[in-house]
Amino acid sequence: MTNFFSWWFRFKGWKIEEGIPTNIKKAVVIAAPHTSNWDFIYALGAYATKGLPIRYLAKKELFRFPFDYFFKATGGIPVERKKNKNQVDSIVELFGKSDELYLMMAAEGTRKWVNKWKSGFYVAALKAGVPIIMGYLDYQKKLAGFGDVLYPSGNIEQDIEKIKAFYKDISAKIPELFNVDAIRLENVNVK
Repeated sequence: MTNFFSWWFRFKGWKIEEGIPTNIKKAVVIAAPHTSNWDFIYALGAYATKGLPIRYLAKKELFRFPFDYFFKATGGIPVERKKNKNQVDSIVELFGKSDELYLMMAAEGTRKWVNKWKSGFYVAALKAGVPIIMGYLDYQKKLAGFGDVLYPSGNIEQDIEKIKAFYKDISAKIPELFNVDAIRLENVNVK
């Protein structure tokens, strides 16, 4: 399966600008912009091309026959969205049990226009003591990569400004659905 995604990525003329620094073995990787189902395919291609073991969260409903094999084989972790009270704690526990884990998270939470990002990626990274890597797909330039590394400080406003500055020039597949001003977190409990 990895070979297919790597082939697809190159066949479509995409390139990877930057990889994850070799000294980082655990990280939350932001998957943004997320405006199309194609984002998933290209993101898997970027990981496959770099030979990185990816894990990602997906709604539990996708893990049904015959698609369950595909999602498990590509690193999927089923999430029951209606019972997400302990989701961050589950992610922190997963990091604690892993020697190497790159967890891709779509901080927007949907492919639709949003007014603010979900806070789980930030809180999970902070609680797990792992960095946040800004993964990106730039459709205009056909570039993917793993950009800036942010070690969450707990100063949400300061950290979010760094994330917003990074993504402001990235072109989404459907540009009108990517709202860079949505890169903000409100009412976040980081304790």
